[in-house]
Amino acid sequence: MDKLIEEEVITKRKKKRYLVAGIVLALLVCGIWLVRTFLNPSINTNQFTTAKVEIGDIENTINATGEVLPEFEEVLASPINASIKNVVMDAGNKVKAGQSILTLDKSQAQTDYEKLQFQIESKQNEIAKLKLDLEKSFYDIKSNNNIKQLRISNLKDMVAGAQRLFKAGGGTKEEIEQAQLNLKVAELEKQQLENEIKSKQQTMKIEIREAEIALAIQRNDLVALKRKLDLANVVASRDGVVTWVNKNIGTSVQQGEAIARIADLSSFKVAGSMTDNQLEQLHNNMPAIIRINDEQLRGTVTNISPAIKNSIVSFDIRFDEKNNKLLRPNMKADVFLVTAVHHQVIRVANGATFNGSNLQDIFVLTSEGKAERRTVKTGLSNFDYIEIVNGLKPGDVIITSDMSSYKHSKVLTINKP
Repeated sequence: MDKLIEEEVITKRKKKRYLVAGIVLALLVCGIWLVRTFLNPSINTNQFTTAKVEIGDIENTINATGEVLPEFEEVLASPINASIKNVVMDAGNKVKAGQSILTLDKSQAQTDYEKLQFQIESKQNEIAKLKLDLEKSFYDIKSNNNIKQLRISNLKDMVAGAQRLFKAGGGTKEEIEQAQLNLKVAELEKQQLENEIKSKQQTMKIEIREAEIALAIQRNDLVALKRKLDLANVVASRDGVVTWVNKNIGTSVQQGEAIARIADLSSFKVAGSMTDNQLEQLHNNMPAIIRINDEQLRGTVTNISPAIKNSIVSFDIRFDEKNNKLLRPNMKADVFLVTAVHHQVIRVANGATFNGSNLQDIFVLTSEGKAERRTVKTGLSNFDYIEIVNGLKPGDVIITSDMSSYKHSKVLTINKP
């Protein structure tokens, strides 16, 4: 009985030792795997993207936004207060110079035109009446003046007669003095009448001149209104394409209100904008890159707006190729303004592995199927490329994907899935 118990105890002890040994061995294997994984992790080729280091030019850029617009676009405004009567051309139609686009109801303007004609006729009659009044007044005053002259002549004869009579002893000195006084009064009255004639003439001339100026203004208004009536049949002033037209027939429009737009779609520009915190880098004739549908077009900055609105500065970009087939009105575009250019430098495609710092830790592929971490110094950068100042040579292949999860690893094993 004691012998059986002893064998059972020995067997249990052996099993316990085997279990402990197995656990220790498993822990050892896991530890070795973890150490190897930490020191030399692996990554599959389908988990990252690569780029080859090369020699080429690189441009440093700042970002902006833009909208493609026709370089020449004419806004047609209503010449009068009217309502839309008929729409001849719809948006998208090509038009020739002189071709009708829409017509306006000009009945009210026509009534105003006829009313102004009557006012001009009335003003002409007023001027004619003023001239007649002037002539009559001048004639009356001139007649009175002639009468005064005759009386003065008569009074002079009376003075001479009183003087002769006094010398002959038949008159008195008082009679001579009375005759001389009457002559002097008549001369003063004649002088007063002459002054009145001059004043009346000047006043009447001023009144006539004022009436003539008012008439000239009304005639100019009549000519302008006639021109507006002619423009009520809205026509294209140049060849182009109708980009927009107010098609709401019967809608009232005010004078000066836009009713249609005509654009020359043979050439385009970009209306660009950017925040004012980079304004000091913006200048005329600055090279620009415009990206449209993954295509890049070149241009030059022109017409920088002097006003800043809501911390945004606006400018225009003139395309080098104004009639590129990619361009369409009102297209949105990514704009990159070139601030500096380096020629024939070491560069590589930009990617998520670069974070904007001058010193970058990246992974370079080796011929042994590994990826080694390396610190490189960068220079200029844009949306496509980044300049490598040192740390890489042409022909090197690097991982451009985000590798921040492997920042503690020096070497990666590349696995093919």
